[in-house]
Amino acid sequence: MKIHRFEKLWLAFSLLLIVGFIGTVTYGAVGEGIQMVSDDGDEVDPTKLDQHPKFGDPGVEKTGPNEYAVYVVASQFQYTPGSFGNPIRVPTDANVTFYVTTKDVIHGFDVAGTNLNTMAIPGQVAEVTVRFDEPGEYGILCNEYCGSGHHGMEGKLVAVPKSQYEGGDGE
Repeated sequence: MKIHRFEKLWLAFSLLLIVGFIGTVTYGAVGEGIQMVSDDGDEVDPTKLDQHPKFGDPGVEKTGPNEYAVYVVASQFQYTPGSFGNPIRVPTDANVTFYVTTKDVIHGFDVAGTNLNTMAIPGQVAEVTVRFDEPGEYGILCNEYCGSGHHGMEGKLVAVPKSQYEGGDGE
């Protein structure tokens, strides 16, 4: 059986594409600075978040010498804190762990321009640790369809220099 040289070329090109896709997925799974969100996070009662010690009054708290925790509650169609003129303020050059949950439906929590992207699932607490090296403003977007107002669900995160944050602007 004779295989035409163009068929051989297409077979070789297809195999090269498959190997390239496998390499890309492998790098994405184990590459430098990339880690998956753990599924063994805390659980909460989504109907009683207002009574929870951390999610009842969500916000930023200092947990160590260079560590901060941010508790965020997503709900249709806002982030608390983060939306409606109440941005999340964090210092630069610090380890910031976000704890995100929701009280109603599945939401996304995507901080544009960073690798901070997780889902907020009722009853589950997503935990993601990041570090902001540069000061700036970052948009927060919901990337999971959550209802008729999904297109307007947004917020803001402001990373400020650590000297300004600890100087009375953020704590």
